[in-house]
Amino acid sequence: MEKLTKIVATISDRKCDADFICALYEEGMDVVRINTAHQNPDQTMKIIENVRSVSIRIPFMVDTKGPEVRTNASEEDVIVLKDQMIRVEGHNSKASTKDCIYVNYPDFVKHMEPDKQIMIDDGDIALSVVEKHASHLICRVENNGTIQGRKSVNLPGTVITLPSLNAKDIEYIHFAIKNKLDFIAHSFVRNKEDLLAIQEILDEHDNPVKLIAKIENQQGVDNIDEILDHCYGIMIARGDLAIEVPAERIPGIQASLIKKCIRRKKAVIIATQMLHSMIQNPRPTRAEVSDIANAVFNGTDAVMLSGETAFGKYPLESLKMMTRTVREAERSRSFNIDSNVLPHDNYISVFLSKTAVRTISKLNTKAIITDTDTGKTARYLSAFRGRIPIYAQCYEERVMRELALNYGVFADQMDVETSKKTFIKTTLSGLIGQGEINEGDLIVVLAGNFGKKAGPSFVEISTARNMLQEGTV
Repeated sequence: MEKLTKIVATISDRKCDADFICALYEEGMDVVRINTAHQNPDQTMKIIENVRSVSIRIPFMVDTKGPEVRTNASEEDVIVLKDQMIRVEGHNSKASTKDCIYVNYPDFVKHMEPDKQIMIDDGDIALSVVEKHASHLICRVENNGTIQGRKSVNLPGTVITLPSLNAKDIEYIHFAIKNKLDFIAHSFVRNKEDLLAIQEILDEHDNPVKLIAKIENQQGVDNIDEILDHCYGIMIARGDLAIEVPAERIPGIQASLIKKCIRRKKAVIIATQMLHSMIQNPRPTRAEVSDIANAVFNGTDAVMLSGETAFGKYPLESLKMMTRTVREAERSRSFNIDSNVLPHDNYISVFLSKTAVRTISKLNTKAIITDTDTGKTARYLSAFRGRIPIYAQCYEERVMRELALNYGVFADQMDVETSKKTFIKTTLSGLIGQGEINEGDLIVVLAGNFGKKAGPSFVEISTARNMLQEGTV
């Protein structure tokens, strides 16, 4: 049986040939993520063309940089020692030196105060503010290390007012529109306004690209309800989040956000360092395997690989390990239908969807088959987190790809004129041919008789054999 939890794999232009993409896809990759912080549109286009040569079913998720602070480029790395005093300033372009570290936010000093911390390069270097002056800070280095150019800068407990979008973000939003990409994952989302800034551009072009809000600071956690009102889903980016908030709080925040997303029928991705050791090593740590399994136990839609597949030594091995771990976790997980899923605007669809999922435990059904116009019905079924796959037939190619991110949903495209009888028989024949179901298996069909816009109007339960022989009413 198919794994139900999806896998997002980050692909870079360093390694994106069609054979490599095909191998990842065959081993369980569901979504291709592209990190724009480390490439330009020409390099991104190379990835897109190669992925599309493998399959039009694979969706793209393109990351924007968002309102982030980074160290400026420097001619050489700056080596620092514990208790050393160093100057820090904000400037758009000045290069860092051993005497002064420059960051790319001109108003940086204005937001800082004595005793506040500055965390550089995912927290590898910590600076503590000792003195604040009009144009600069004097900071104490908390640990030995090396400060490099273009590395992340995090400010725990400090709220900054950077604009949501920079010039490169806007360029990539237009790139996503032009090339019909599927998802934009926006970094460092703090509130709904950060998403509305992108949605305004999408609306100007009447474009259906879906937004994924990357939650990686305390503001994002605090404002999660309004953020969920304006996105398709979220990515819990635990790297920066664990610097912005105490690391010991991350597991609790992760579980809470997953639960909230399931209730709201929003996709949720767990990201950052899931198999980080496999960037250099052929086998993961036990803690990493447990991390993936716990994300599955929490009920996430998807787990993500970053450097493991983008530039690591063992990309295919990482993907295989994640797939095996997900499948094993799903086998041992207790599946309880979540009754706290919020209803959507079609009460008939709500009732029939709950009925369809409840047959899993009551009748031991093996699959749910449905058709969907916008993907809403399939996402509602997904939110109950059942233990069987949902096979969705979509009328639009775009919706088919979007559903590749949702737990338990496996989507195909069919012609809008396809009759219900033909849709059911074709789907069942294909699944039997692929070995996904047997003729004697009980199957649930959730469909409608009153046009694709009207939503489902009936549930039918029978063996695949009976449905193939008799058809449906």
